[in-house]
Amino acid sequence: MKQANNPLHGVKLQEIVEKLESNYGWEGLAYRINIKCFKSDPSVKSSLKFLRRTPWAREKVERLYVKTFHKKYRPESY
Repeated sequence: MKQANNPLHGVKLQEIVEKLESNYGWEGLAYRINIKCFKSDPSVKSSLKFLRRTPWAREKVERLYVKTFHKKYRPESY
């Protein structure tokens, strides 16, 4: 089934983390999402391991990705 209204369809978690890190840096991510994997010795690999096991944290990261990179879903565009 096609998911035209889902901005995360076809986007891998690794791509999300790498793009957010590139945009905000680890410090910026830690400021926006208060989780240890962004604060203490951060890396893409350790972040992916944590986010895959922790649904609430993954949801926050996905929400930040959509808010940051998909203008259609930003509150100020309504």
